[in-house]
Amino acid sequence: MSLIVQKFGGTSVRDAERLRNVAEIVTDTYQQGNDVVVVVSAQGDTTDDLIAKAEEVNPRASKREMDMLLSSGEQISAALLAMTIEGMGFPVVSLLGWQAGFDTTTDYSNARIKKVNPARIRQELDKRRIVVVTGFQGVNRFGDMTTLGRGGSDTSAVAIAASMHADLCQIFTDVDGVYTADPRKIPGAIKLETISYDEMLELATLGAQVLHNRSVEMAKKYNIELEVLSSLTRRRGTIVKEESKVEKMLISGVAKDDNIARISIIGVPDKPGLAFKIFSKLASKRINVDIILQSIGRNGTKDISFTVEKSKLEDAIALLQENAEKWGASNIVSDDNVTKVSIVGAGMESHPGVAAEMFEALFSRSVNIQMISTSEIKISVLLNKADGERAVEAIHEKFFETA
Repeated sequence: MSLIVQKFGGTSVRDAERLRNVAEIVTDTYQQGNDVVVVVSAQGDTTDDLIAKAEEVNPRASKREMDMLLSSGEQISAALLAMTIEGMGFPVVSLLGWQAGFDTTTDYSNARIKKVNPARIRQELDKRRIVVVTGFQGVNRFGDMTTLGRGGSDTSAVAIAASMHADLCQIFTDVDGVYTADPRKIPGAIKLETISYDEMLELATLGAQVLHNRSVEMAKKYNIELEVLSSLTRRRGTIVKEESKVEKMLISGVAKDDNIARISIIGVPDKPGLAFKIFSKLASKRINVDIILQSIGRNGTKDISFTVEKSKLEDAIALLQENAEKWGASNIVSDDNVTKVSIVGAGMESHPGVAAEMFEALFSRSVNIQMISTSEIKISVLLNKADGERAVEAIHEKFFETA
């Protein structure tokens, strides 16, 4: 007997027909003699609809009350799926995050999981029940409901798998695996049989929306084997694990992230310690910085450019303008009409010339590069947003379709 954790996203449970389909997948797994824990997201556009309702009554509602509201979406999904499974004649129980033992930090709207105590889940499994758990949520030390932020249900599923030493954690999405690019936009995208944690983490962080990066981090930490697959096709998906040959591919994927903005601090004094002051100030406000470019000092000054999440742009600009005079900066400028396109692959470590091939592909489509960032298994470029799709097509064609 194996313990299998299955997570279903919002599109998989969006209506009665999809709920029945999910119930069949779950009960088939159960009938094979497995213990099954199911984690669900809110149905379809429920979360967006709830946010809209909050906007109608209070556009500046506290994060605590927003968590109370948004956590109800997963509760609806869990109850409806449990009812569907119950109607098929199988023993089942639905649990809220706190009932399932999720203890989180106090950061409303973006809480972190401190620990999972799966005692209640184990009790229900011992009774041979299918357990359906609300994803995306937990409870903090004040007894308040908290949510885990975007992609939180993926993290919930992996956390349960880790705490219970599950044999497999399956993440069901609307695509049937991890592809070399978004198959909905790049017809020639290739599905991967396997991919390493490190490569998947980079792709998830760089804009690929198949898995949330926090869930991949946790899977890597606890060595949880993940399978990404579709709830609609019933075909084998992509396995995410420690080591992967990735079918001997040089790179494993191309990702695009539009949720990004560039900030430039112009004319700051060219002296030691200033970069530390700037980026430590941003870090104190939990503003993550990605690509960084510093110009060569001229006439005693230099320019520093970097990227942040688009949602953090206003906060970052306000913070920088507040300190600009103290730092001696002559101006703060920003641009949110940009996109980040990245390639990821463990094969890059041992193959020279990958960057040159990527830049050649962009040159062939007359795409101009604004900034560049590299690591052992990643190369990212910042581009004008209008060039994003064209850039992904060119790069994918260069590395995959002409291979």
